Amino acid sequence: MKLLQANKFSIEEAAQVIKDGGLVAFPTETVYGLGANGLNPTATAKIFAAKGRPRFNPLILHICNISQIEQISTIDLKTVEKLTQAFFPGPLTLVVPKSNIVPDIITAGNPTVALRMPKHPVALELIKAAGVPIAAPSANKFGKLSPTTAEHVASQLKSKVDIILDGGQSSVGVESTIIEVTGDDYFLLRPGGLSIEDIESVLGKKLLKKENHDNPNAPGMLKYHYAPNIPIHFLDDETYLQNKDKKIGGLLFSEKYLNYNFNVTKVLTSTKNSVEAAANLFFMLHELENSKIDVILAEPIPEKGLGKAIMDRLKKAVNTYK
Repeated sequence: MKLLQANKFSIEEAAQVIKDGGLVAFPTETVYGLGANGLNPTATAKIFAAKGRPRFNPLILHICNISQIEQISTIDLKTVEKLTQAFFPGPLTLVVPKSNIVPDIITAGNPTVALRMPKHPVALELIKAAGVPIAAPSANKFGKLSPTTAEHVASQLKSKVDIILDGGQSSVGVESTIIEVTGDDYFLLRPGGLSIEDIESVLGKKLLKKENHDNPNAPGMLKYHYAPNIPIHFLDDETYLQNKDKKIGGLLFSEKYLNYNFNVTKVLTSTKNSVEAAANLFFMLHELENSKIDVILAEPIPEKGLGKAIMDRLKKAVNTYK
């Protein structure tokens, strides 16, 4: 495994690894991705092996220009024009009908493919240099904390990845929002780094809800996910008292619990700003996970704006330890 600072030369080296069927971890604005040639089923199989990811969980294909949508999907570009004009590149993934060029391993056998155009310049340069859509889930062990730094990737995946491109800490900090496009309907599959309110404002209509945890056609739809290696629960007075004899790490959003006797305290935002909180979420969970504590107690936050994405991640992490 090579950990390289992202620059013109290391990106070219990483692109060659992609072309040769290897694995590259790279920065995006959301979290770090574990990338392989998205049109090569043998290469993408290495992603599932490295992560310990079940084959029924689809991958996202990352593109660097709109024309690639026509390569991997049969959708009429006019159907998604409002969304792509407003939010590509950015933290939005679209689930659309796939073309025959997309391997079944990418879609878990579903007739749809998830695609997105990341905003991070390193990601865009890597995709362009590789010359193919790059399949990339988060660059972590399946079900564990998503990585927002190159160090997070190295700690979890070690020699399972050929190159890690270090492009600094991810600015958004949570995975992309995923929308399925079906005719004139738009379904929310996963809240993420783009607020639902912003999407609905552009579409001029409400997103519909769709939940299918047993046979997902997009990542991030399972009930158990995003979990640290130590137990995590939601914070309230009762849960605090139940754990008072343990070493507690507090993950806070407000001043309400600041005077509680935590062994380690992490404050996601000092101004109740959900964008700042999202950017800090996984980074601070990694810090807590590596602290000498027994349990993490996380303060619930209002589910508006990016608060919906934060609570989605926290609920799935808490579900792991119920």
